[in-house]
Amino acid sequence: MAANIEISGISKQFGSVRALDKVSFNINEGEIFGLIGPDGAGKTTLFRILATLLLPDNGTARVAGLDAVKDYRTLRLKLGYMPGKFSLYQDLTVEENLRFFASVFGATIQENYDLIAPIYSQIEPFKHRRAGALSGGMKQKLALCCALIHRPEVLLLDEPGTGVDPVSRQEFWEMLGSLRKEGITMLVSTPNMDEAALCDRVALLQEGRVMAVDTPEGVVNSFRYPLWAVRSAEMHRLIEDLRQFEGAADCYAFGSFARLKLYPSGDEPGTETRIRAYLDQKGHRQTELLPAEATIEDCFIEYMKQ
Repeated sequence: MAANIEISGISKQFGSVRALDKVSFNINEGEIFGLIGPDGAGKTTLFRILATLLLPDNGTARVAGLDAVKDYRTLRLKLGYMPGKFSLYQDLTVEENLRFFASVFGATIQENYDLIAPIYSQIEPFKHRRAGALSGGMKQKLALCCALIHRPEVLLLDEPGTGVDPVSRQEFWEMLGSLRKEGITMLVSTPNMDEAALCDRVALLQEGRVMAVDTPEGVVNSFRYPLWAVRSAEMHRLIEDLRQFEGAADCYAFGSFARLKLYPSGDEPGTETRIRAYLDQKGHRQTELLPAEATIEDCFIEYMKQ
């Protein structure tokens, strides 16, 4: 499949802070590609470079066959960009915002209504309401419609789930899935590891560096350590004690449980019995012990340690 976004050796520094450090990967045409990393990882900096809003210090980026620096005027007509912060005109109505962004790209709402119809139909009953008075989920839908109204080849979505409830976030990802049939290439950044599983492929980014590029399944399958979920009445002491357990590679908090990572050789039959005996010896009460499956977050933590 042909690459629609080609990023090669992109670096960017702000004073003493290196936001991006030789970032390289390709995104295929029609792919939903996730850029996964915590705040400060460099996601927004890379998005601004791809959106022709920021110049890289080194490296090149080609989007929809165009150089992001040399061909920025032409490229902007092929891009849809949804920044993390709601940036539409708060005093304009839903319909006025949509009409304005269509006119900027020389399009009309009627011309591309079929593309946004499944999304816009949910907010059209409120088309005369000012954008500033919308809920977080409705603002998100309006911003997506405005980014799509000129039928872009590439859609850049910078942390679109920020500030919205879980139901609206799920609905948003379902809408992205429905856009696949339109052949639009989508690059989505998020600090939420659970959203990585909704992408075709992901790049794990930390401190401006790419740690891995793979399918979500490929990332998870690369994790070679047996895992156990453990809980007790004294979680802080539990983690400290489990780090001293024979065969433990690491132990860290993971939701309401502690995650015990064992060396591969430590997953022989009888491991559960050994862990329970160890916890009893250490005086832990109300313990719960379950085998666990690796997630993207476990893999991210492991890559960070490497």
